[in-house]
Amino acid sequence: MSDATTGTSSHGTGPFIAAIDQGTTSSRCIVFDVDGRIVAVDQKEHEQIFPKPGWVEHNATEIWTNVQEVVANAIQKAGITKKDVLAIGITNQRETTMLWDKNTGEPVHNAIVWQDTRTGALVRELGRNVGQDRFRRETGLPLATYFAGPKARWLLDNVEGLRERAERGDILFGTMDSWVIWNLTGGVNGGVHVTDVTNASRTMLMSLTTLQWDPKLCSSIGVPIGMLPEIRSSAEVYGKAKGGALDGIPVASALGDQQAALFGQTCFEEGEAKSTYGTGTFMLMNTAHKPINSYSGLLTTVGYRIGDQPAVYALEGAIAVTGSLVQWMRDQMGLIKSAPEIETLASSVDDNGGVYFVPAFSGLFAPHWRSDARGVIAGLTGYVTKAHIARAVLEATAWQTREISDAMTKDSGVELTTLKVDGGMTANNLLMQTLSDVLDAPVVRPMVAETTALGAAYAAGLAVGFWPDTDALKANWRRAAEWTPQMDADTREREYKSWLKAVDRTMGWLDEEDS
Repeated sequence: MSDATTGTSSHGTGPFIAAIDQGTTSSRCIVFDVDGRIVAVDQKEHEQIFPKPGWVEHNATEIWTNVQEVVANAIQKAGITKKDVLAIGITNQRETTMLWDKNTGEPVHNAIVWQDTRTGALVRELGRNVGQDRFRRETGLPLATYFAGPKARWLLDNVEGLRERAERGDILFGTMDSWVIWNLTGGVNGGVHVTDVTNASRTMLMSLTTLQWDPKLCSSIGVPIGMLPEIRSSAEVYGKAKGGALDGIPVASALGDQQAALFGQTCFEEGEAKSTYGTGTFMLMNTAHKPINSYSGLLTTVGYRIGDQPAVYALEGAIAVTGSLVQWMRDQMGLIKSAPEIETLASSVDDNGGVYFVPAFSGLFAPHWRSDARGVIAGLTGYVTKAHIARAVLEATAWQTREISDAMTKDSGVELTTLKVDGGMTANNLLMQTLSDVLDAPVVRPMVAETTALGAAYAAGLAVGFWPDTDALKANWRRAAEWTPQMDADTREREYKSWLKAVDRTMGWLDEEDS
């Protein structure tokens, strides 16, 4: 993989692609040029609504207003008009669920956000005597509060008269991609009601093999199939925008945010993986055209689908605590004053001094899924300083990534070739080197950090022929930095064994009655 030469392009010439990134805390619009470079950005936060502990909601009307505003502002900042824009791509916070009246366009309730846990009891009830794997074979997902289908069922059960309206055909279901596309393409005046395969694969209502809504799943979960959007590919023209700053421009892609990052990182070959390092971490690996059932605690998901080509699947692993551990060191412990300082402190020692830090603050996510686990610092001796602990904090992110990478290899039989990284923590060079050392693979950071929006732009551009094929996108991809393994195999395996011992110490901390 060689660096494409960075030719200079004057942004004035166009044409351009506009990407709408409807995220968990804000919505933004980014305008990209043919080299995949950012021309203009506009962003606006929306309110986080917490009606009860564990409940998280968004006002979908506020979000749609913000989307219109950031689109208009980004176009204006770029100094272009709609005739310079070839297509619009959409990426979105996944699993956030809403229902709205198709005749008035009014949401029937706030959107229920992916983090919301109100469906806990419903999810246990749906597990019946089988437990969390009841729908895993068909959907690739364990029964969890995370996914959209049970959230829709909760709304139907809890909003007065809603189920009757849904049965009558007056109510539409959607994740945020569907809501934005429906409104963009006219809303009550002929808005297109669609979703793409990646978002549909997070509902628990779609069969991973047919890529269609499954009537048996819908009736088991209690969601009328008639209110669901049509499932389309991730890169095709769904309709044209009506009104607003981009009136008449084709709406040509939709991808859930983590899949969009996989696409923006051009992980088009089997075994290519990306990991996004934020508060927590999401790692996705391309498994080509076969959905691989995970027996190692991962999710099976659709990676993307371009036009009428076969779908590409992915394995996904989620880590709850990565960047938030550095924040904890700063805010709770006061051991550092700013997040970047952790690198300086950790670099002042040669190793971890025998210390391992497993941040199971709210249990362990992939590949363990143990809610009874709690955080542990293991291996303390009188020799240990705060610098050793800082190093153990960074290593925690690397070892957790290694566990997911191992699970992916176990499930797929495919070795990790290269890890492409993005997100805020990738600014930490010591962490990036440590990652490469413990994975025994190259770690590569790209020029354009906004890989999620870029992925949506790429998919839209492919759909309208702005880019001819994925090879052209690969040629656009430019590395900013690369780290290669420098640790010898014996050290790596010895350290990993110690890490796994520390992970064992976190488990069973809470008894049944505590949790």
